[in-house]
Amino acid sequence: MDNQYSDPKDLRTFGKIVEWQEEMGNKFFDWYAGVTEGDTALSAREKALIALAVSHAIQCSYCIDAYTTNSLQAGADEEQMMEAVHVAAAVKAGTTLIYARQMQRQVSKVTM
Repeated sequence: MDNQYSDPKDLRTFGKIVEWQEEMGNKFFDWYAGVTEGDTALSAREKALIALAVSHAIQCSYCIDAYTTNSLQAGADEEQMMEAVHVAAAVKAGTTLIYARQMQRQVSKVTM
């Protein structure tokens, strides 16, 4: 069954987002390239692994495909990639669990 909302071809044509707002689109791509490309304080491999982990945390299928490829091209191996995903999963689980404190405070208010 095809997903009517997502099309893997969209990733290949992402650059077309500049068509309806060229200035903002170009600013995004300039900023994006400055942040994600090359070795700066972080290596290209580290940046790719971070992006891969975030992709999983935000559940972006397009990003997962792109940053899996980028991670491999930047020299990451499968074990490093999976570890990055586990780090993202652990952080996401922790952020889910911290909201339990809100629930606990609410229970205290309601039951007092």
